[in-house]
Amino acid sequence: MSRQSTLTAAVATMLGATLGGLLLWHTIYTQKRKALKSPKKSDPLPVEQLGPLEFSPTPVQLSQPKSAAPQTPKRISMPSVEKLLEVPAVVVSSVEEWEEHWPSFQKDLNVFPVLGLDCEWVSIKGKASAVSLLQIATYSGRCMLVRLLAFRNAQLSLPKGLLQVLQDPHVLKVGVGCYEDGKRLAYDHSLALVCVVDLRYLALRQRYAALNNGLSLKSLAADLLNVTLDKSLELRCSNWEAEHLTQQQMLYAARDAQVSVALFLYMLGFHSEPCLLSEGETTYSKLASHCHGLVDVPFRTHSEGEEGERRRRNRRALVDSPKSGDQQVPDPRRNKRKPLGVGYSARKSPLYDNCFLHAPDGQPLCTCDKKKAKWYLDKGIGELMSEEPFIVRLLFEPSGRPDSQKDYYLTAKENLCVVCGKAESYIRKNIVPHEYRRHFPAEMKDHNSHDILLLCTSCHAASNVYDGFLKQQLADEFAAPQGCEEGVRMLEDSGRRRVRSAARALLSAGESMPDSRRNELQTIVRNFFLKEEEQDSEVTDKMLQTAANLETRIFNENYVPHGLKVVRAYAEHGLQGLIDLEHRWRQHFLSSMQPSFLPPLWSVDHNHEKYLRKYVKDLVINLN
Repeated sequence: MSRQSTLTAAVATMLGATLGGLLLWHTIYTQKRKALKSPKKSDPLPVEQLGPLEFSPTPVQLSQPKSAAPQTPKRISMPSVEKLLEVPAVVVSSVEEWEEHWPSFQKDLNVFPVLGLDCEWVSIKGKASAVSLLQIATYSGRCMLVRLLAFRNAQLSLPKGLLQVLQDPHVLKVGVGCYEDGKRLAYDHSLALVCVVDLRYLALRQRYAALNNGLSLKSLAADLLNVTLDKSLELRCSNWEAEHLTQQQMLYAARDAQVSVALFLYMLGFHSEPCLLSEGETTYSKLASHCHGLVDVPFRTHSEGEEGERRRRNRRALVDSPKSGDQQVPDPRRNKRKPLGVGYSARKSPLYDNCFLHAPDGQPLCTCDKKKAKWYLDKGIGELMSEEPFIVRLLFEPSGRPDSQKDYYLTAKENLCVVCGKAESYIRKNIVPHEYRRHFPAEMKDHNSHDILLLCTSCHAASNVYDGFLKQQLADEFAAPQGCEEGVRMLEDSGRRRVRSAARALLSAGESMPDSRRNELQTIVRNFFLKEEEQDSEVTDKMLQTAANLETRIFNENYVPHGLKVVRAYAEHGLQGLIDLEHRWRQHFLSSMQPSFLPPLWSVDHNHEKYLRKYVKDLVINLN
């Protein structure tokens, strides 16, 4: 390399280094000036540290000011099992009796929001009747025996406090088989029962070594509480619908509920030491933390292993289901143990033949079934225009024509379940139940096939369950108790029933009855048949035979069917009131069943504008 080239390279290197240094100095100087001009900010957290919040099983301890004294945890003491079982139960057959005892129950629930729960009913030839007795008990042993059939027979609405506490998601209901009891209460009395915990799951989760005799309530009570429950067949199958329960029946029923709540608290460990609540912790959160994954879960024996326990832990506490009316209820279609719709008589032929009737000028009038279309042909007042689709043109002017060609009755409809799309085993569903629709004026009853839809047997059964909840709401709103017509049209005369029971006891007991009891029963019969001046006369066998066959039911002159009473209440607001009732049932069907295959143009407001335009909004409706 020449000397000139070396000098040139050296000069270039020096210039490059100088320029690089100047650029580096300028960059540093600029950054310092910016830092001096803007306020200093804290460094942001790395993205990896910004994760989702998680619950910690340990309550967060808030720092206390130095001047404040540390707060001591709240202590709640439990009564012993012996004291809990000594509390006598009370029988509730009226709203007044409920209101008398309910405040004491509320005080207990404010301390421990948990109820021991059980039900009793009568089985006749292996077929279970409606639930007649509901037992609920608090942690202190207070127990109410609610006679549900007594409310129904007396046409009384169930107490609002009872309805609310059974639906309260922050009050745990515990027992053995309480989930199944809830299904029976929903079916028999339209009572929604939520937040239930089966004690057998808790026993399996805690893995008690003392479980030697099984998982029945009697076995759990014996193994864990050292309490013996009388489960004799005579008591279990006794008459729970009797006018007066015996002391043995009351003790049996109360023990089931009291022992249930005692077992629950025992398995949570509150029997040996007081329940301690940290600051900000509630008794419900304390109890619920022990029941994670077990709330509102039916007990299945094949899920007792670790895999079943893992599935239960991952299961949501409450079943998300569409709302029925204003309350949330479990979806009956999710019960896989007993398929819904078994025993339903499904249609053997399609409902929709999709035949068309046309006016003489060819205007489409409506769709109809093939039998009706052929009737016009057989009578010679119509002519066949087409076989496929089957179209009959009338030879006379019809009484009415559709307002437009976009009419519900002009659309062809598929023979499938409007909820799930199943194309077999379907049955007709009255969206507005017949017990209400039958009392509508003729203008709203004629041509109402819009509110008759096809459902498969399973969806039909589920829809009936949801309908029961809305019917109960209507019963509560308008003091219109439900029940079979025979049960409320004929009332039970307690005096005559008492005479009949006394006569039958005298005839069946014979000479084995104690004299004091015999005299007491004979006085009852004598007072019924004889006048005051004849009280010294003897009770004859003929008199006893007549009394033993005495009719105890009397006609209820004030009887008004549930459906008629509800329709009358809505009809007080004229035509608009009945439109509101019809709209309510249609919207209830959409909200509860969420149908995916409704026919085109089906609407909750179908024909409402037509009614208001034709009959005037304030038209007074007269109902018989």
